[in-house]
Amino acid sequence: MPQKAPVTLPKIQVKKKVIRPSSAAANLQSHPSFTTGLFDIITRPSTASTQLSESKGILGQRPHTQAGGPRRQWHLKAREQPRPEDTIMKHPRRLTLGAVDGIAESEAIVRPGNFHGNVAQQRKSKLEEKINIDALETLKHAFASADLNRSGDLELEEFKQLLKRQLHLTPSKEQQIDALFMKIDWASKDSITWDEFCTYMQLEYAEKEDSYLRAKEVAFHMPARIENIPHRDPVLRITDTSDGTFVACSQEGVVTFWSPNTELKRTRSVVNTENTSRTKPKWITDFAIMPQFNKFIVGTGDREIQFFELSSFEPYCQISGLETVPLKLDYSSTGFDECLILFGDTQGCINIFVIKSAGECLRTWKKMPKQDGFIASMSLDGVANSPNVQFIRWQVHSDWVQQIKYYHDIGQVISCSNNPNTALVIGCTIGSTHVEQQLKELRDLGGGERSRPKQFYAYNNTKTRLEADQAVFKVYKGVKCFDFSKEKNIIVTGGMDRIIRLWNPYVSLKPTAMLRGHNAPIFFLRIADEDDRIYSLSTDRCLKVWDIQDHTCLMTVRPKSHKIRGDLQAVHYSPVSKAIACATDQMAVLCLRHKAALHADMVISHKDPVTCCKYNASFKQVVTCCSGSVVKLWDFETGAAIFEYGEAHDESAITCMTFDSTGRRLITGGRDGILKIWNYNNGHCLRVLKKESKNEFPEDDVKREVCDLTYVEMNKNRYVISVGWDRRINIYYDSLSDSNIHHVQHPVPYWADDVRDGHREDVLAVAHCLPNLLATASYDGEVIVWNLVSGHIFCHLRPPPPKGYSDQSLDGDLGIGKLLFFKTRAHKKDAGSLVASGPRAHIHIWNVFQGGQLMAQFPGSKAPGGVVSAMATNKLNSVLYTADSLGFIYVWDVANYCLQNAETEPPEVILSWRGHIESVSSIDLVEQNKVLLTSSSDCTVRMWTIEGHYIGTLGQPELWDIYNPATYQHPMVPYDVLVDPMSMPSHPVIAQKQSTIDVLHQEARTDPNDKLEQRSPSPVAQYGNKTQFFIDDDQIAAMLKERPFDKGTGKRLRHEKNKKVKVEWSGPSEYQMLHCYDLADTPQPTPPQLKVNKDDPFDFYID
Repeated sequence: MPQKAPVTLPKIQVKKKVIRPSSAAANLQSHPSFTTGLFDIITRPSTASTQLSESKGILGQRPHTQAGGPRRQWHLKAREQPRPEDTIMKHPRRLTLGAVDGIAESEAIVRPGNFHGNVAQQRKSKLEEKINIDALETLKHAFASADLNRSGDLELEEFKQLLKRQLHLTPSKEQQIDALFMKIDWASKDSITWDEFCTYMQLEYAEKEDSYLRAKEVAFHMPARIENIPHRDPVLRITDTSDGTFVACSQEGVVTFWSPNTELKRTRSVVNTENTSRTKPKWITDFAIMPQFNKFIVGTGDREIQFFELSSFEPYCQISGLETVPLKLDYSSTGFDECLILFGDTQGCINIFVIKSAGECLRTWKKMPKQDGFIASMSLDGVANSPNVQFIRWQVHSDWVQQIKYYHDIGQVISCSNNPNTALVIGCTIGSTHVEQQLKELRDLGGGERSRPKQFYAYNNTKTRLEADQAVFKVYKGVKCFDFSKEKNIIVTGGMDRIIRLWNPYVSLKPTAMLRGHNAPIFFLRIADEDDRIYSLSTDRCLKVWDIQDHTCLMTVRPKSHKIRGDLQAVHYSPVSKAIACATDQMAVLCLRHKAALHADMVISHKDPVTCCKYNASFKQVVTCCSGSVVKLWDFETGAAIFEYGEAHDESAITCMTFDSTGRRLITGGRDGILKIWNYNNGHCLRVLKKESKNEFPEDDVKREVCDLTYVEMNKNRYVISVGWDRRINIYYDSLSDSNIHHVQHPVPYWADDVRDGHREDVLAVAHCLPNLLATASYDGEVIVWNLVSGHIFCHLRPPPPKGYSDQSLDGDLGIGKLLFFKTRAHKKDAGSLVASGPRAHIHIWNVFQGGQLMAQFPGSKAPGGVVSAMATNKLNSVLYTADSLGFIYVWDVANYCLQNAETEPPEVILSWRGHIESVSSIDLVEQNKVLLTSSSDCTVRMWTIEGHYIGTLGQPELWDIYNPATYQHPMVPYDVLVDPMSMPSHPVIAQKQSTIDVLHQEARTDPNDKLEQRSPSPVAQYGNKTQFFIDDDQIAAMLKERPFDKGTGKRLRHEKNKKVKVEWSGPSEYQMLHCYDLADTPQPTPPQLKVNKDDPFDFYID
């Protein structure tokens, strides 16, 4: 029966049930945590979501101990967090209950369409997740019976009754049923068939599977970076520091420091080379680093544990007199000025030093007499009898200890050996109280104990843990290496039998999974919590990457690919530098090809630059697409990722997109010159729109980039109009009746005026205004207004150059990237109704009637070099929202601007702020919720209020409630924007418009009412005559190639760490890494003298 464990919360008593974990039935138990990937932490489609449950097993039942203090239940630690005060509802005492009591205060009320809980719970609450194979069988038989009018189609009401009856849905799910019906009925026929229903479900799950696998892709830079090492003997261990530097130590005592680029930083030695009395050299067994005390610990074959200064490697002190050789060392900090030092020996024992006031102990040991004039020495008995040190020795294994590690999060020591009966042991440090053993020691408290030597207490007092204090895992042929993850709640082991086993720490009888695939003994294992992966390396240098959730091999890297040669000596994975360091007779570093490394500390929405974003009011979703040809769907109200599908335009980038008039279909254009119409809710491509190839080489005619498109519904006819690099206006009919007949559709013939007097450069933007206006803009700065009905040109618009404008680029800044119509001014003949984002970085407002008239011309960006890249307006056309190529967003008041006469002054800027650090590619206004959507080339999509308050970035771990401003990120701003130098406010000194002296004495010079004697300003500082150096561009380029900034070893500031560094994906080839040597002259060998046996003519021999 499950027991109830009370958990105390502030002012509220809540009891949680402790249930048996799902992993007890050989299922992997993992902790759901949110990441930026869509399906990184959830299970595959149509499978149950993984849930973390509290449990009690072998580890949960044993008495709790901890080094230096009482034990705690480590598996319940994450669940005992108190609720914040503002989340606790406080209701006053009432005498009556009303019909609407508690509605305003309660946060348990579920708003229709809102998602609550983590991502796994959101996916489970989705209606499509409730439909599995068994439900489909039932729905198939019920589909025909639900068709009351026998038409073969189900209408909305019939579909509602069917799902409610078969899936036992509550009335609160009606809104989801309506949305599901609209997703299936993309053609707006108001009815669906069984085939359409099955097609939608099948395609949705297929795209989910593809996106799931795409999120788990992994790759390495091939081949590995290899350098020669100064070590003569085998390398014992490799570890890393907080800045990603690899530290290696070999058996002869040479310590080397390596950068992630395999550059040797420095070399030190921990062996006394001046001691000439030794006949044999001292050899090192293992090492560990004490970062809190800046010490370097080594174990020696002379049964010593030595401490060195980590910065200078000067000898500090040592613990001598050990009876066994310390084979494996480990160090862990357990608190302020407290630590543990552990070592495993040749007798299979685990030896633990529990040290309090560690800094004082080390200083005391340093004052001891030096051994051989080299290092201060302290005997084991003296250390164990000191008041601040407790020495514990456990007899654990029956063979040499292969690996030992203390995990402070759980307060346990994990060790392994090659003995099958004690292959892996999880045990306590101090041990629980054994009453009978204590009574026995009290009886023996007499002359016998007093006569015993002190060494009895220090070393020979070897104990065996109680059964409740340890968990023993038996593995065939033992365990050679292991790793543990508290977040994933798993242990992975590997050994001589070439099988990787995954264990639940609670269940030691049977592993939860067995990963097979290696052909040699397992040499190294590491769990990467942040990536949900396991890295394994076998003695044949074969590297494999495994998925924790699916237990599948994601990648295999063989020696022919990574080019690592020789026998493996030590391996280490660094989560900081995302690299695996391998020591053979050379040092090799294998780096992960991690695209998100450019945004290590920044939340991103896509892995590639985002090209556009749109809000869909029908489903309350945000649709985004990127240059990686990936389309993503996000919940507008919470920011949670809903769905994604990739390779929309194969390998080509998506450049533009829009919705049809119903909002149920998405139309995208790509750099391949093709338009596609999607049922974007399941990734179903309904139709392909492209030009017909007439040339011998189709690439020259078809692959023309589509720059912009628009959807027009006029006189019950629907058209898709696109423009691009072909310099023509392509018009496609959107007929739903032909969608099932012609999957590929070609445009109608070009307009005659378009062929004769159309654009002469690439067309970059298009916009339409009913009833009959269409505007296009090209790269040369020309705007042409067309009559949609007749196809004739309405007018050509070419603005004059602004006064005093200097070109920012070589092409003259003539390109116009965006066009916008003020549709409320469509019938006003004297008003400016067309807004163009260029040319020459100026916003132009045109009156398109009477041949075209320029109404206003003003700079679109306050920052030098900024060009308007996106525009949007509200329905009343009273406010204009613009964004530039530097990430700044501006809000202009255009309510009465250019209504009757031309304007010489720019409109009033209501508000401006910086939203991104790179060019803003798209803006969309959600006027109903007063929210602004922006997408940028910095791979982010962000939401803002119309007052400029930061709501959040799509893809961030913390979800928001669009109806609750307390969940917004405001008053914070995006970190990358905060630290960018261009985000700093303008200052006269920084802009070099005023000197510092002028600013300091500005008041004294401008205040005429001050009757006091004004202090004369300080004279301008005169500097000595120094030689001025002039450096040309060639010298600067040569200095940059030397990369002097990479040679420093100091820590950088945080904003310097967050600077994006371009990653070179292509590594050196095999031929570039070949070493060439001069051939030595080989002496000619003397030919042997063959002789023949006279008795046997076939017997030849050499004299």
